[in-house]
Amino acid sequence: MPIQMSIKSTLLLALCLIGNLGSDYLHAQTITVAWREKPPHQYIENGKEQGILLELSKRVFKDSQIPTRFVEEPAKRIWQNFSNKTPNYCSFGWYKIPEREALVQFSTSLYKDPPHILLVANAALASVNKHKNLQALLADPQLSLAIVDGVSYGEKLDQLFLTSQNKIIRSSAAPMIMARMVNANRASMMLIDREDWNYLSSKEEQLMELTQVDIDGMPAGLDRYIVCSKDIPATTMKKINQTLSKLNSLNNISNAGKPK
Repeated sequence: MPIQMSIKSTLLLALCLIGNLGSDYLHAQTITVAWREKPPHQYIENGKEQGILLELSKRVFKDSQIPTRFVEEPAKRIWQNFSNKTPNYCSFGWYKIPEREALVQFSTSLYKDPPHILLVANAALASVNKHKNLQALLADPQLSLAIVDGVSYGEKLDQLFLTSQNKIIRSSAAPMIMARMVNANRASMMLIDREDWNYLSSKEEQLMELTQVDIDGMPAGLDRYIVCSKDIPATTMKKINQTLSKLNSLNNISNAGKPK
């Protein structure tokens, strides 16, 4: 009897260890999907997470049968986490630029943006209208340009900012806060996603005092991607890409369009 009890106890202990190992293993494989607040693409309103890219990304991971937890984090922290090689970590809605390719794996295209637009303060409108194209505008040292710090506007615009003669005002403020800065004449102008502006202007009537300018020379809209840490297995990235392909087909997402 003592021997039988010993064997039984050993078996129970082994089962517990296997169960614990399985739980730890599953927990380790849960991917953290971080996102920055950027309405209307991803934001929180009345305590509810929503937005076209947030909803699309949640569906991608769900349909791919990949366990996830979604967390809202500032853009700088997200890319610091990638730089620090945080494991099992993904994000979405980012442009593909060379310095990021060294840090993360990119999915196939998640979404395609329309071109950026220029928002101009009333006090600066006459000076802005003197310029025929974006390159000439950025060469004017009398104008100030507000830029969201810690994010990319796409490789072409990022390079133009580096050589711009404008007074560059970098801020980590959200686009709505930056639009208020321009509206208060604390900066001459800013670049903004067209969809962001449509959303913001519908929320704050006073922002309609800003003038939207579609200036020649603005680069075409870019693709946005899901990005994941380098430790994410190739099989997982393959699942994500296969799901994106299916969703693009089902929702009739063209290269120049957006989810219906």
